[in-house]
Amino acid sequence: MWSEKVRRLSIVNTLQNAHQKRTPSQLRSLLVFGVEDSLTDFPIPKLFPTGVQLLTVLDLQGAHLDMFPREVVKLLLLRYLSLRHTKVKQIPGSIKKLQNLETLDLKHSQVVELPSEILNLKRLRHLLVYRYEVESYARFNARKGVKVPAGICGLQLLQKLCFIEANQDTGALMAELGRMNQLRRLGIFKLRKEDGVTLCSSVQNMTNLRSFSVSSTEKDKIIDLSHISRAPPFLQRLYLTGRLEKLPHWISSLQNLVRLFLKWSRLKEDPLVHLQGLPNLVHLELLQVYDGESLHFEAGGFPSLKLLGIDKLEELQSVTIEKGAMPCLEKLIIQRCKLLKVPSGIEHLTNLKLLEFFDMPDELIMPLHPDGGEDHWKVAHVPAVYYSYWRGGGWDVYSLVNEGESFNSGTSAERRLERNILWKV
Repeated sequence: MWSEKVRRLSIVNTLQNAHQKRTPSQLRSLLVFGVEDSLTDFPIPKLFPTGVQLLTVLDLQGAHLDMFPREVVKLLLLRYLSLRHTKVKQIPGSIKKLQNLETLDLKHSQVVELPSEILNLKRLRHLLVYRYEVESYARFNARKGVKVPAGICGLQLLQKLCFIEANQDTGALMAELGRMNQLRRLGIFKLRKEDGVTLCSSVQNMTNLRSFSVSSTEKDKIIDLSHISRAPPFLQRLYLTGRLEKLPHWISSLQNLVRLFLKWSRLKEDPLVHLQGLPNLVHLELLQVYDGESLHFEAGGFPSLKLLGIDKLEELQSVTIEKGAMPCLEKLIIQRCKLLKVPSGIEHLTNLKLLEFFDMPDELIMPLHPDGGEDHWKVAHVPAVYYSYWRGGGWDVYSLVNEGESFNSGTSAERRLERNILWKV
């Protein structure tokens, strides 16, 4: 039995835990976690007979919902609504009644289009609508975005808008975005090459932008972001997915950039030349980003980098790491580079704590074995060294540290069913 004055209530496992006669008249936040009961007809009147009209936060993340709960639109003071990880497919026009709503979190729901009535929510600050499907590795089409109605720029207070489909009109949407100068996070899905100039013009007006994500319509289609002359000065995270004719010149000027993910870029020139001077870059992932045969990490390059991921560089044969390069690197993940030999200079990475190889050839793995491998000395200083293979719906993981310090030391596998969580889709 809770007090009538309780302001924050969490219901866990079952709604039966909430049945009682006393209604918390001051309730402001209601959070539902791991409830197995169906919430399709959300039982607010049953749980709280006298109502919860003061409720401002409703979190139904992971609930058993396949329809938007009708009772929710009666909560007129609601500022935060989460239907994350539910099976809700449609948002009704009646959502316009929630005039105080500031955050609408539909991540990993089944919503693919928003109604025009969403434009009535003038106080909306965070609009998050996307999901992704990953098994062993990220696929190009793993992310699903959402169609938004024309006039989205009317939501002038929006700070987070992702992921919206760009190919739903003649490019007018990309022009509209230029009026949304409060945006701090923007995600664009299915950008056409011909809309690149317009998007670049809009992004230049977003002086508050901290996170920017763009993907093309198809894996082999070009995204053109070369027309930005004034990059957002405070940009911290950049995610580009799709073909690039050249690495956009403005990336090397991003002094505050912390995370950079480049995927399916298929560049002809070594991108490291333009990236290694970024002073605050901590996390770099390169997936099928370069068609060349060698990568060269120069002394003094990547001074703050802590995590580096290299995936599916199919022509890559050699990696050279000079002494003094990546002095802070703690995690190095290399995946599916079928021609790559043991990186030269890996012994210079004195702060490396984890080295992991996924689906790499025996020609790289065997020389690193602690039992007589000729190159094992190069990785002997690393506390955790693993190599893994995706087999039958899970990972078989082997260790390459000295025998007695490892769970299997290169002989028997530990089984992991979860996907490789390093990669953001």
